[in-house]
Amino acid sequence: MSAHRQLTFDEIAVSEENPLQEATFVVVDLETTGGDRQGDAVTEIGAVKVRGGEVLGEFATLVNPERGIPPAVVSITGITEAMVHDAPRWDSVLPAFLEFCRGAVLVAHNAPFDLGFLRAGCEQLGLEWPKPQVVDTVRLARRVLTRDETPNHKLGTLARVLGARTEPVHRALDDARATVDVLHALLERLGPLGVRSLEDLLGHLPDVTPQQKRKRGLADSLPNSPGVYLFRGPNDEVLYVGTASDLRRRVRQYFTAGERRSRVKEMVGIADRVDHVECAHPLEAEVRELRLLSAHQPRYNRRSKFPQRAWWVVLTDEAFPRLSIVRTPRDDALGPFGSRHAASAAVEALQSATFVRRCTERLSPRKPIRPCALHELGRCGAPCAGLQSAEEYEPEVIAIRDVIRGRSGDLLERLREELQRLSDTERFEDAANHRDRLADLVRSLDRGQRLSALASVPELVAARPDGRRGWHLSVIRHGRLASAGVARRGVPPMPVVDMLQASAETVLDGPGPLHGATADETRVIHRWLTTGGTRLVRTSTPWTEPASAAATWRTWLDKATTGRTPYAAID
Repeated sequence: MSAHRQLTFDEIAVSEENPLQEATFVVVDLETTGGDRQGDAVTEIGAVKVRGGEVLGEFATLVNPERGIPPAVVSITGITEAMVHDAPRWDSVLPAFLEFCRGAVLVAHNAPFDLGFLRAGCEQLGLEWPKPQVVDTVRLARRVLTRDETPNHKLGTLARVLGARTEPVHRALDDARATVDVLHALLERLGPLGVRSLEDLLGHLPDVTPQQKRKRGLADSLPNSPGVYLFRGPNDEVLYVGTASDLRRRVRQYFTAGERRSRVKEMVGIADRVDHVECAHPLEAEVRELRLLSAHQPRYNRRSKFPQRAWWVVLTDEAFPRLSIVRTPRDDALGPFGSRHAASAAVEALQSATFVRRCTERLSPRKPIRPCALHELGRCGAPCAGLQSAEEYEPEVIAIRDVIRGRSGDLLERLREELQRLSDTERFEDAANHRDRLADLVRSLDRGQRLSALASVPELVAARPDGRRGWHLSVIRHGRLASAGVARRGVPPMPVVDMLQASAETVLDGPGPLHGATADETRVIHRWLTTGGTRLVRTSTPWTEPASAAATWRTWLDKATTGRTPYAAID
């Protein structure tokens, strides 16, 4: 009987690696306006950081969802619109929470719900999802408790059955505290079963295939450093490429219940080995991942395998230019777009604000043709029929080129005036559609101008704090990572910068707005440069954006996409 005595949390023995006593858990709970991670928003977040059964800290705040809270939700949580009116927004709360939980195992009751909102928030805000290890107390309870012990696995029921000190009341911090007690009670029951380490815990959860368990040793030779990992199949083919801040920890997750993607489980079953490339810091790892995805196009990856397959909008090279969607951009192209549909929407927005022709025929002044209905509707000057000269047509072309290059926002002002007119005449559905089209155009212009401005700089050196009083260093040439290194605490950084510049990859200036770089790589680098306290060390030429760039419309865009009034013209 003594061999099966339930251990207290403090008695769980220390194992050979990642012992549960030394694992840091962040138990999180969210309150939201509803269950749709795309359409709904977070109203409150609460989290408790624990290690070895002791509370290390708490994180809690209301969040302004920037939309209404349904009465049914108010009745459950008690969180009203008045309570969140002056609360911080999600774009300031989420980065702070990610910093709070950095390096920890995330725990949640019904984790797919909470983590779904956290991941969606990272995608919407352009933040990197840290890919943490995850423990779902619902699944853990189903594994540990019998049907005789609990009628269901709701948090309130488990808190009562397991003697939690805090009663869950649909408020984030209280529910997180209750989940902490539930987690500790469940872990104590796992001690006699030999679950002593984090890997034991994740491997004990259901849905771990025999192949996953058998191949856990594939991660044993990997270092605990940032880099890129490559799962290889029996014919040495690359099956999957990923990036990690800790290679060994990340790859081990593929052999636990934390990995729930069916296609990835299938991939693990095929894999024979895991190769890796150590990197100086996470930016280098992310860039190398993108390049390896492009080079190998592994069948189990779903994103960024074809970086050259972007769509662009250009003006054709003829007497009466028209807008065209192409794969190969020119210097004044608008893009990149991930799909032809998105590029077509931008074309429609530009056409609606100008009299540029929409027909696809190559026009000849010697052979005029009958004008189409757009001329009769006053939407085209009919150069096809000889009713408009090239000089009269040129201002429309200039307006499009100027808005793409960020030299003028007149075309966007025309679209906003039309939005105001539709709203004033109470054509609210048309106004909402027009607003969304304008918002998409502003977003596309802003993205393209930001990436183009970075790619135009021949060389830029930047440094980012590593969190340990050292620096992550990068040499960037024409929007591409040319060299990466670190200056650890106590090491003078400038000699390292000189060495990195001297040994950096040669990058030749290429064609198009991105000067030959891929949109994915330039976007990743831009995000790294503009977040996390990154500082510019040297630049060969100033890194600037046009004075009339779409960035001046970001405040309008924010209101347009988060405002509660669906048809407002928005000043």
